[in-house]
Amino acid sequence: MSRAGRIISINPAYAIPGGEIIINCENFEVNSTDGYGCFFNGQAARLVGASANRILAIVPDDFDSTEVQIYLESGGERSDAKTITVGKKLADDLHIVANPAVDPNDDSIIVTRSGSRGQQLPVTLFRLETDGFLNDMPAEIMNPTGIAFDKNGEMFVTARADGEVCRINRDSESVPYASEMGIATGIAFNRSGEMYIGDRSGTIYRVTDLGTPESFAILEPSVSAYHLAFGTDDNLYLTAPGLSSFDAVYRVDKEGFDEIFYRGLGRPQGIAFDRDGNLYVAACSQGRHGIVKISNNGEKAETFVAGMNVVGLCFTRRGEMIVATGEAVYTLPIGIYGTLLD
Repeated sequence: MSRAGRIISINPAYAIPGGEIIINCENFEVNSTDGYGCFFNGQAARLVGASANRILAIVPDDFDSTEVQIYLESGGERSDAKTITVGKKLADDLHIVANPAVDPNDDSIIVTRSGSRGQQLPVTLFRLETDGFLNDMPAEIMNPTGIAFDKNGEMFVTARADGEVCRINRDSESVPYASEMGIATGIAFNRSGEMYIGDRSGTIYRVTDLGTPESFAILEPSVSAYHLAFGTDDNLYLTAPGLSSFDAVYRVDKEGFDEIFYRGLGRPQGIAFDRDGNLYVAACSQGRHGIVKISNNGEKAETFVAGMNVVGLCFTRRGEMIVATGEAVYTLPIGIYGTLLD
């Protein structure tokens, strides 16, 4: 057998640049004298660890295609290659603290340059057009955090510095909609079109059509933000990241009673559901960073996308997963569709 051995499997099968993947292999010779390495479309990867049967590799950047071939080399010999999907960067120089959102009116992607709390930046909201152009939005919102569209396609954004939610009109101008909601971060609409806002101090508000917030549920406070999404069962799911490596995803029923849906995540942040009811969470699980997929019954979890500093995600109508780190957004063509897209 070749000194480069044989690749048996790669986990996970999806990644963004900078993510750490596991390559299970056999008979790979780790020999510093003759040289060895792991290559992604010919680019040498930084290795976190390597043995005859297992390699931890960091995904390089700058690929021409999302389909990337991985092979091993040792002593001048090369293994057969296996393919993974690596996300393509769409935009950077951002400051994203929650999920991006897809505008149902034109399929553009809304992202933020949020800034630290109380910091007013010249432009804080951007529209990433389907042709890849990043447009400034004139809406003046300090520290925009959560973004969501209602059933009529209107856009709403939480402003954590002011404790309010704003409606963005057709001219991309910001109009205050509801206020006095603490440190307003998460936002989601249920199937009936009702708005829910998460105050990271520990309160979930239900907002009436008149813009009046009422307390709906009380949970533990978060050190950063609440992240909300409605499941296929029309219950509210949320993360409230703390300082533990064993944080939970909570489920809140229609009466406002909460329970733990899944526990065992490090700093869980943005969440989104697919049409089969599987939940995807930007989090760390068992020391692995990226996006964790949790089954619809909450009994099984696996790292689905490898990536560092991932804060959120959303799905497009083309079956792409949009992955957001604190600084950039990537597209992953994975053929999965979200719950709120036609």
